[in-house]
Amino acid sequence: MEVTTLTLIIVFFLVGFMLLVLKFFRDDLKSLRSSLDSTKDTINSSLALNTKDIGDRLLHATEVIGELKREAGAFSQVSQSMKDLQDYLKSPKLRGNIGEMVLKDLISQMFPVSAYKLQYAFKSGSIVDAIIKTDAGLLPIDSKFPMENFQKMMSMVAPSEQDSLRRAFARDIKAHVTAISKKYILPEESTLDFALMYIPSESVYYEVACSDELMDFARNSRVYPVSPNTLYAALQTILLSFEGKKIEQKAKEVFALMRGIQKDFGKTSDSMVTLGSHLTKAYNKFSDVQSQFNSIGQKLSSTRQLTAEDNDKDILSSR
Repeated sequence: MEVTTLTLIIVFFLVGFMLLVLKFFRDDLKSLRSSLDSTKDTINSSLALNTKDIGDRLLHATEVIGELKREAGAFSQVSQSMKDLQDYLKSPKLRGNIGEMVLKDLISQMFPVSAYKLQYAFKSGSIVDAIIKTDAGLLPIDSKFPMENFQKMMSMVAPSEQDSLRRAFARDIKAHVTAISKKYILPEESTLDFALMYIPSESVYYEVACSDELMDFARNSRVYPVSPNTLYAALQTILLSFEGKKIEQKAKEVFALMRGIQKDFGKTSDSMVTLGSHLTKAYNKFSDVQSQFNSIGQKLSSTRQLTAEDNDKDILSSR
């Protein structure tokens, strides 16, 4: 009987303990479920944001790829246009026309219409691309576009061929410089004693400018190469030098006037000294005359007193 009671007590105790454990386990499970639900919501939200971000990136990538395709197509068109332009520039006459048009645009942006003239004809019949009107005379500017040998020289050729092409390019430049010097530098027709050779290509101009031989030949011929980037600076320098000469001439005229004024001042100073001397003499003479006049007055006063005394004596004697 005691064993049965003890057994029942143990059973009840175990059942109570199990119920308590189950209660704690239920609470933990509920908390875990709540945590899992919260984590699930967070994961779902994060996945939704990431999915949206990935979708946006894919959409942007698609747009970029489409833009690249369009640009690639445009680049292909530009490449074709560049090829067409190169073929177009193979004609010397067409190259010359382009150079003249670019020169016209540059000059028209720098000067008023009255300050320049395009396609100016000389008495010999030679026509220069442009002239700039200055107070010192007409400044001829002619456009030259030597490309054939330059393009060959810049292509992938053997060093020995490059040397021969470089010499051919130098001959082209010298021929253009000589032609400009002989045809357009005409002081008898009011031109300046030098001219400008306008080279529309910066790369060609750079090749010329880096050659001491070509630059010395051009300077000796009184022809100065310029490019689109250097034309404005060259013209401004030339015009400022003319303005400097005008200022120098005006300064000389002012100095001449000052020297004339200095001479007139010297003459006036001498005249003032002479006048001062005459005035001093006149003043001294005036003092002498005044002294004499005072002396005469004193003598007259003495005579008047003598006359008065004689009258008094006559009156006394009559009495």
